[in-house]
Amino acid sequence: MKISDAYKKGGKTLSFEIFPPKKDEELKNIDGTLEVLTELKPDFISVTFGAGGSGNCNKTIELAKKIKEKYNVEPVVHLTCLHYTRDEIDEFARILGDSGIENILALRGDVREDVPEKNDFTHSSDLASYLKSNYDFCVLGACYPECHPESRDMLDEMKHLRMKVDSGEEILLSQLFFDNDKFYSFREKCRIAGIGVPIIPGIMPVVKAAQIKRMISMCRATFPERFRRIVDRYEDRPESLFDAGMSFAISQVIDLLASGTEGIHLYTMNNPVIARRMCESIRNIV
Repeated sequence: MKISDAYKKGGKTLSFEIFPPKKDEELKNIDGTLEVLTELKPDFISVTFGAGGSGNCNKTIELAKKIKEKYNVEPVVHLTCLHYTRDEIDEFARILGDSGIENILALRGDVREDVPEKNDFTHSSDLASYLKSNYDFCVLGACYPECHPESRDMLDEMKHLRMKVDSGEEILLSQLFFDNDKFYSFREKCRIAGIGVPIIPGIMPVVKAAQIKRMISMCRATFPERFRRIVDRYEDRPESLFDAGMSFAISQVIDLLASGTEGIHLYTMNNPVIARRMCESIRNIV
């Protein structure tokens, strides 16, 4: 099923993101996580994609096939393009199509010094346009409520986001954030800019002080004072910080759903304990 069909039916969606473990043995053990996630009946599970190196990509496809065939949940495969040629993208698309996978999250991919860039695709919009012109996938895209790190400002962000949607991206999954007001402001700007596709907020429950600081540094996410007080108070008490971090994320989700978002996308970090705690708390709200 194409994910776009789920939004045409109305209601709200629940989805998760997982990543393929680096070690083969860990890939075998991913079933424990998937059993918990699929018990919660998500509308889809997205699987991240390694930039460069066919091994990482093969693990992504293998995991996506398992999600679809064994657990009967629609997978969304992340597909980066900066480090791949058209022929390589064609090969990935063929494999995905042959596996019955209908949904792709089109991404540029991070610039990396250790992996050479190819010249066929420069932006995710190039990939989205190519996929929509040559294949029958539902194409999703990424968005950044507090601006992509390479955008000059929010006006520049809107221009590029509109380009991505015009190229065929049908649903937008957001980068993580901790301040819901930033998301609401971003969503309003999108609507003013004529971007009418579903915009799904991405939430990551962060339950370790080092993890929180790393996420804020990497994603340039605003660190609300309310959240700062929680971290300052409990960073030396891991169990307390876990509970407090979960409560903060749950309050984010409840507020987002009450404010009319079309769904929630949870970054699980492959942690079934976090996923179960989150979903048990919002089971009757989604």
